[in-house]
Amino acid sequence: MTQHTSTTSIQSWQSIISKYNKPRISHSVWQMINSLGPYFLIWILMVQTMKVSFWLTLPLMLLAAGFLIRIFIIFHDCGHGSFFRSKKLNFYIGSACGMLAFTPYHKWTDSHRAHHQTVGNLDKRGLGDVWTLTVDEYLALSPFKRFSYRFFRHPAILLGIGGIAIFIIGHRFTNRRMTEKQRLNVYATNIIMFIAAAIASWFIGWQAFLLIQLPVMYFASIGGIYLFYLQHQYDEVYWCRDKDWDYLKMAMQGSSFFKLPGILRWFTGNIGFHHIHHLGPTIPNYNLPKCHKENSLFQDVKPITFFESFKALGIRFWDEANQCAVGLRELRRKRAAA
Repeated sequence: MTQHTSTTSIQSWQSIISKYNKPRISHSVWQMINSLGPYFLIWILMVQTMKVSFWLTLPLMLLAAGFLIRIFIIFHDCGHGSFFRSKKLNFYIGSACGMLAFTPYHKWTDSHRAHHQTVGNLDKRGLGDVWTLTVDEYLALSPFKRFSYRFFRHPAILLGIGGIAIFIIGHRFTNRRMTEKQRLNVYATNIIMFIAAAIASWFIGWQAFLLIQLPVMYFASIGGIYLFYLQHQYDEVYWCRDKDWDYLKMAMQGSSFFKLPGILRWFTGNIGFHHIHHLGPTIPNYNLPKCHKENSLFQDVKPITFFESFKALGIRFWDEANQCAVGLRELRRKRAAA
């Protein structure tokens, strides 16, 4: 908890969270079965259809990508210690699911926990979030750096290239900021993934393996990055400086409620209830809808619908003077008017 959170606020919402943050082994095991089982079955079908036509395999790739996103949510919950009561079980199951998504367990989960404690904090940006500049910071940049920022934040780059680059390449390397445990976990993950890929390639051929694995990862990365982006990049989002940062406020105002259709909510493991997740990261994903339904505190948050979410891709900066998110076009209009 942060020092900025009042005792009254803690008492009021912690009592709610405590009702839902207990994982049930039957629910967790069933989610593993209905996520991992279909994924591996689809893989078998893709191998067989690939012998006939790539285009026959393409719809199965999209379906497999959906299940891979769901598997990533299991990995995500394990990292929060919310999927099983056992820390060891969370590690082993989380690591296995992470390898399917090309993501090392300790490197990602440690960064993600830091993200929960710094989200929306303008003085602590860069920990597991999408890099965001304030209007003043952007205007102070050189023309080339402004272009670089716009280039990076463009949807075609952020979604089309950024996601797959992070999962395929970025997660394979260590850096000096990592702990020894994180570095060893990256090495172990890479070795096990390489062995698994070699075995799969031995049976089906390396060409078939790559023609299946890479598109599945590509489609899954687009969906995953889009979900992650929308969680803290939308019209009514809230950012602030460290002195004003409040855990409750950043969960409820700095994290979105993405109201998805039922089938998409299932594939995304209810991660659209992100305001609840940030308030109670130890709540298993399968308890989030019930928590939302039974507590008016969460129902008061304005939802973002599937079609409304697309305009969030245009958000580029945080306007500190007016305390709102603005896009490039709006910024240019304001500058022209000034």
